Amino acid sequence: MGMAIGAIIAGLILLVWSADKFVEGAAATAKHLGMPSLLIGMVIIGFGTSAPELAVSAMAAADGNPGLALGNGYGSNITNIALIVGLTAVIAPITVHSQVLRKELPLLIVLTLIAGSQLLDGELSRLDGCVLLGVFAAVMGWSIFQGMRGKNDALASETETQLSNDLMAMKTATMWLIVGLVLLVVSSRLLVWGSVSIAQSLGVSDLVIGLTIVAIGTSLPELAAALAAVRKNEHDLILGNILGSGLFNTLAVVGLAAVIKPMSVAPEALYRDWTLMLALTVGLLVMGFGLTGWRKVISRFDGSVLLLVYLAYTGYLLSTVVAASTS
Repeated sequence: MGMAIGAIIAGLILLVWSADKFVEGAAATAKHLGMPSLLIGMVIIGFGTSAPELAVSAMAAADGNPGLALGNGYGSNITNIALIVGLTAVIAPITVHSQVLRKELPLLIVLTLIAGSQLLDGELSRLDGCVLLGVFAAVMGWSIFQGMRGKNDALASETETQLSNDLMAMKTATMWLIVGLVLLVVSSRLLVWGSVSIAQSLGVSDLVIGLTIVAIGTSLPELAAALAAVRKNEHDLILGNILGSGLFNTLAVVGLAAVIKPMSVAPEALYRDWTLMLALTVGLLVMGFGLTGWRKVISRFDGSVLLLVYLAYTGYLLSTVVAASTS
């Protein structure tokens, strides 16, 4: 147990650090290659902050632990919305300006419904995974098309400012891109091994471990990005990162895991975890639009509600771990 805990701690630290370097290298490389700032904010940074989930879930599926992969994907979405958006809004109400975000949130709800429909038969097949990856490719193509047409978008201007303030040289950016990617794989291996070992020791499912320890750990880059955006008053980047990460988790992370290793899905993954993920996504839309129209703010009260939901959900999951370990 001690070695497994040490592997998780070391894996998480290395995972967060390598993901940060990977994002920096990828964003700077894309900027040097002439990619529009809006696309860097939507696609590159969104992918980079989801790189830990993608690496861990792919590794877990390859090792024959698909429940960990599914729990990581769904758990990260729950953590991103309930914990990260909630905590950020409590610190400072989140003002939203970007027109892109107004389109992406309803889209994420539709994608979540598609993902949920695949769970109804109790399994995620390789075909299901291919469908998710195909939808992901289509959404990315749509985002690129919209990004190339978009002008004077708040998310684009904030990303441009962020990149201009600290743009590394092309050679340095490429080095960190490669180093970050390699270390992502190594740290993912450590984290998966430690998580599976603890799950086996406590007698709980890989799904629960993925929803708690792994989901929180792999969401740390999103938390760091959100807190940094609060300090800089770059509110659109907060939701941009969260929605981009949610899209990647729902489609690419779960889809890739299913393609690598088709999985049986426990009933609670549908009625408990997916249902909460959908409710939180819809709740975020309601908070942004309000009951009478677009109000452009997620208030401290909204953030408090999200945090309470997260604490209640996590508390319930931890109670199942305690019950399993004492039985």
